[in-house]
Amino acid sequence: MTTIRTGGRAGRKSNPQDNGTAGTHCPENPGSVNASAGIKERKKAKQSHIATFMRHFTAAFLIMTIILVPTRVMFASVSNIDIFSGEENLMKSMPTLVDEESIFFQAFKDAKRVNVLLMGSNHGMTDTMILVSYDMKAQHVDLISIPRDTYYPRAGHDSPAAKKINAIYNSDKALGSAKAVSEILYGMPIHYYAMIDYEGVANIVDSMGGVPMDIPFHMVYNDPYDKPPLRIDLAEGYQVLDGEHAIQFLRFRHGYPDGDIGRVKAQQKFMKSAFAQALGLQLPTVAKTVLENVDSDITLGMATKLATKAVGIDRESITTYLLPGEAETVDGASYWFADDEAIGGILTEIYSIEPPEDALAE
Repeated sequence: MTTIRTGGRAGRKSNPQDNGTAGTHCPENPGSVNASAGIKERKKAKQSHIATFMRHFTAAFLIMTIILVPTRVMFASVSNIDIFSGEENLMKSMPTLVDEESIFFQAFKDAKRVNVLLMGSNHGMTDTMILVSYDMKAQHVDLISIPRDTYYPRAGHDSPAAKKINAIYNSDKALGSAKAVSEILYGMPIHYYAMIDYEGVANIVDSMGGVPMDIPFHMVYNDPYDKPPLRIDLAEGYQVLDGEHAIQFLRFRHGYPDGDIGRVKAQQKFMKSAFAQALGLQLPTVAKTVLENVDSDITLGMATKLATKAVGIDRESITTYLLPGEAETVDGASYWFADDEAIGGILTEIYSIEPPEDALAE
């Protein structure tokens, strides 16, 4: 079983007013008055800075929407306008897979969460799968990485490669992939999907000014037979990755001691850094680039809600998980076999579910 947790809820910042000095009186002097005035001025400047950003973001978002939304739908319900080119719609097509007798049924139903399946494509398969669960009430994001080799057999797909979850998209597209991930996660609802290829990732990374990363070791790999040929050469140490080098980092998999799982862990670190980098003053530019490079079914109304609420999220508000399980080789093929009991454990944590009374008594 492997479960990764970073930046968990315990890492949230405490109220700066709870510093144990309430009710303490300090005699005023010119220095302290000036310092207090300076603090107030800095607070005003920070508030003005945030207000300016929100005005710029709102204006940019509205302009971008006017440009991208066809005239024929301008009088339709704004919340239902499709701003991406995706042809699938999980909100309409995705079945409810959770059992009504499950301890997760009510939690899934009552949660104020938006769950999005992020997928990175490569040659018709999902090279990366991450379920992003955004708790809009608690302002917290949970990322569950699904290893590409996760075992998921399907009728009529009997080859070893076809029994891996990353092969589903090639035949059943986003809906089929979402159903598989939901089923593995006890029927956890998936509301939207977002699909992007490596070229799109590079464009988005460049739009946010690069992604800061600490490269753990010298990454070198060449595959002249890949299409296009894959060449990776990243020096060890801290650096800001541009789009081209970000792709090299995300595609590298051959030098990790724990194989593809090491690559998943590296991708999680990249995602946390990218999220933090994107939520800066360049967010309107990043948002425009995302619209141009992502295939998704997220509507204008939901995109607006997510964009405005996500401004308050920081690096410490993101928790990452790896789908619990273990690697095994069957008939010469490498698979990741999910651990159902451990999956239940991380879902209980994410949804803050209290254990049943009979479990507490044992």
